[in-house]
Amino acid sequence: MRLVRPLAALVAVALPTAFVGAVDPNAPGHYPVCPVLQATGWWCPGCGGLRCVHALTRGDVLAAAHDNLLVVVLAFGLAVLWLGWLVRAVRGAAGRPGWWPRMTGRRAGVLVLVLLLFAVVRNLPVGAGLAPPGV
Repeated sequence: MRLVRPLAALVAVALPTAFVGAVDPNAPGHYPVCPVLQATGWWCPGCGGLRCVHALTRGDVLAAAHDNLLVVVLAFGLAVLWLGWLVRAVRGAAGRPGWWPRMTGRRAGVLVLVLLLFAVVRNLPVGAGLAPPGV
């Protein structure tokens, strides 16, 4: 019973990830175009995220990082947190892990700032390496 929550979270992430792994976002027509990119011509923080996840499902971390470095960093960070949650559940810690970072106002502000900075830098010539490749 202790493993229900971490395993349910795993299934909730694994199913859409498996879909993205099976349906190649590099082939046009499978997914909608990013509305921010379409409206402004700017790469949003999520642009390239589907291609990044697709590359991660193939084990190609370098291609994934080229598509969206922020998604790679967040995915590995969340995987580490999830593994800690699973270990605590196996050892008998009930419910939500006590060490799980709480989303305070300050942390939310930092997250928004990181997303905005990433979006701006990847659209500047100096950050062109952070922009996903055109398809």
